[in-house]
Amino acid sequence: MVESLPRLAAPLIALAIVATGCAHVWRDAPAPVTSAPAPFVETGKASWYGKPHHGKATASGERFDMYALTAAHRTLPLGSHVRVTNLANGRMVDVRINDRGPTLEDRIIDLSYAAARALGAIGDGVFPVRIAVVE
Repeated sequence: MVESLPRLAAPLIALAIVATGCAHVWRDAPAPVTSAPAPFVETGKASWYGKPHHGKATASGERFDMYALTAAHRTLPLGSHVRVTNLANGRMVDVRINDRGPTLEDRIIDLSYAAARALGAIGDGVFPVRIAVVE
């Protein structure tokens, strides 16, 4: 019996290595990029959302990260990249669409806290923007 232990060691180690390779690691992966209509340009009001939504599931299935450059749009394909220009100050930022919204009819896009901050619009709450799909 003791003599068979060394013969069993190699197969048991191999089995352990294979088993650990099968373990599933959960990660929030971005939604696959689908083709967005190009050229797509829209002008209107933007708003932003942050802490109350941080960590909640988005329409793409990933968790909302208020510190990521993401946004919610009603119709653009999830995974689309959009350049947002703050028409009040000329600042621009590129964001990825990962959620649906905004829920208020007079808004065209809801931005993450980080995107609104990059646009210099944290204090404004609602501000005029132009959005354009980035190829």
